[in-house]
Amino acid sequence: MPSYRSTVDGSAGYVAMECVVGTLRRRQGSFVLQHSGTMDRGAPALMVGLVPDPRTDQLAGPAGTLAIHIDAQGVHS
Repeated sequence: MPSYRSTVDGSAGYVAMECVVGTLRRRQGSFVLQHSGTMDRGAPALMVGLVPDPRTDQLAGPAGTLAIHIDAQGVHS
């Protein structure tokens, strides 16, 4: 996961690719997520999208979205 931390406090960025293999709502297969995250002087921004076409088996087809909530204590869910 390549990342960069700026010399400005609270500013950074990262990119990542993640292959997810498993069962979702009783459907088996895999898909790939592409992450792009930044911190702009402490303000977070995160974009996670499905990479087109590498979805397999019963998880092929429809697209979706992913939202990550970061609470005041920094806990991600």
